[in-house]
Amino acid sequence: MFPSLDLADCKAKRETVYFLDPLPGHRVVDEEAKNIVNSAIKIYNSHIGRAGRKAVIWKTLSGTPKQPSSVECGYYVMRFMRDIIMDPSLAFENKYAKGNQEASYPQEAIDEVRNEWAEFVCQIIEQGNY
Repeated sequence: MFPSLDLADCKAKRETVYFLDPLPGHRVVDEEAKNIVNSAIKIYNSHIGRAGRKAVIWKTLSGTPKQPSSVECGYYVMRFMRDIIMDPSLAFENKYAKGNQEASYPQEAIDEVRNEWAEFVCQIIEQGNY
């Protein structure tokens, strides 16, 4: 679907999708992935009985921290998700806007999601829910 691991955050009621890409350089959203998300929003609108817009708004947030090589994408996407969830104001659109670019996450930020993920997996294994 996406050429690498990216994050698309969808605000269905506003019919807006935010594309967060940790790889350096400007990339466009894969058309197949875009069609799937657009269809999901249309189904949602139909389910709640709303006409919706003609076209879903797609915004690429180019100010996201960039991963230093091609192997950190999973950790970067997990960090994006963590930052979005932990921000009560949900101001990620401004935080990751063009011009607010952070070169890359500090190693401590990546280690934080690695540790949280490892703790979660250990809990699942201990509970026998795998």
